[in-house]
Amino acid sequence: MIRNIISSPKKWTLWGIPALFAIGSGLHFVYDLLGKNALVGAIVPVNESIWEHVKLATLPVILWWTLYYLFSGRKHGLDSRRWFAGALAAAVVSSLSIPTMYYLYSGALGQEIMWVDILIYLIAVTEGQLIGLHVYYRSNGISPGLVLAIFAVMIGALILFTYKPPHIPLFYDETGRFYGIK
Repeated sequence: MIRNIISSPKKWTLWGIPALFAIGSGLHFVYDLLGKNALVGAIVPVNESIWEHVKLATLPVILWWTLYYLFSGRKHGLDSRRWFAGALAAAVVSSLSIPTMYYLYSGALGQEIMWVDILIYLIAVTEGQLIGLHVYYRSNGISPGLVLAIFAVMIGALILFTYKPPHIPLFYDETGRFYGIK
């Protein structure tokens, strides 16, 4: 069964939609479950700010695409330039879609609705995976080294702004009324 799921880049990417949704949803609770460990907070949400929710997509998407390349890239003859271009597109689209959709709907309605927030996460992951797959099949690619450097910057920013967030709404936890990690 597992062999069939990961038999092609297209299947792997599409199976990533429900898998990443489940992984990200689970990551939402890890910080509290592990006793609010500051090291764990570097990679999982530490509060209810929009910025912290971007973590639900960014690292899982990066890992999803990178691990497939490492474990199945040669077997499936993946073009590393095109694959990592797709990975970058998936990570950026997923990460930017969350705050964009959140601020569009909450600004328009003047309120936050939990089921809409969950739907936004699912849509963001779906958009990212589909656009990433499109980029893989249609682009000329980009240097994998450059993509990995961009991933390092993205992850670095997530970590940095968890511990030292700017005092702007993107980083503010309305529920707890604080910025960053407590």
